[in-house]
Amino acid sequence: MSDDLFKGPATRPEQWQHSAHLARATWIEPEQLCPPGQRLVVVAPHPDDEILACGGLLASFRGREHELLLISVTDGEASHPGSQHWTEHRLRRQRPLESRHALHRLGLDVQALDWQRLSLKDTAVARDEAFLVNHLSQLLQPGDQLLCTWRGDGHGDHEAVGRACAQAAHAKGITLLEVPVWAWYWADPEDARLPWPRAHKVRLDADALQRKQQAIAAHASQMEPDGERPPVLPSQTLECLLQPFELVFR
Repeated sequence: MSDDLFKGPATRPEQWQHSAHLARATWIEPEQLCPPGQRLVVVAPHPDDEILACGGLLASFRGREHELLLISVTDGEASHPGSQHWTEHRLRRQRPLESRHALHRLGLDVQALDWQRLSLKDTAVARDEAFLVNHLSQLLQPGDQLLCTWRGDGHGDHEAVGRACAQAAHAKGITLLEVPVWAWYWADPEDARLPWPRAHKVRLDADALQRKQQAIAAHASQMEPDGERPPVLPSQTLECLLQPFELVFR
């Protein structure tokens, strides 16, 4: 992560509720964003980002698993540096299992999913960015929509994935959807660094929101304290990610 962006406290959910930019973002239904018959390709830097970024949207793919391609870029093994409990070896096995449980809680048939695990090195995705661009370029098909973390999200892996997806989407002439995750922590509600003219709010109904909350809870390694260390994801940021919409830059 960029240390400068994370020096201060997390932006509180009530601050975001007064954001004029967020209020002006266009509402869109999940089925409008990605209609039946169109494939959605989701690229997650770590094994919880697909839930944090678009778990509610993914819940709308129940019965449409054949129109979903999920790519997990890393195994998330570097989330607890120096921890005696959550070692890299343990996380490399645990976090993909948490992802599987989370997707099941969304109501998806995990067995029917096209789900690729690339196992690139956590915190070092930028080193393999060219590989990722090439890999995506081979997978993407005309008419696909490509969803990933936003290029300006403040986390090196999130940004590398965003850049690679942007390059691949441009090369293949398909729609790119970028989703902020860590920006909810560090950005100001009127922050001009966010691409507000491209912002849409994907509406989540009560069922989708509940499923997303349950899916996030499946990521126990990220949601629970590690001894004296607080959870990886601050509660204020988690609350922002559990609003009745998901913010997408299109």
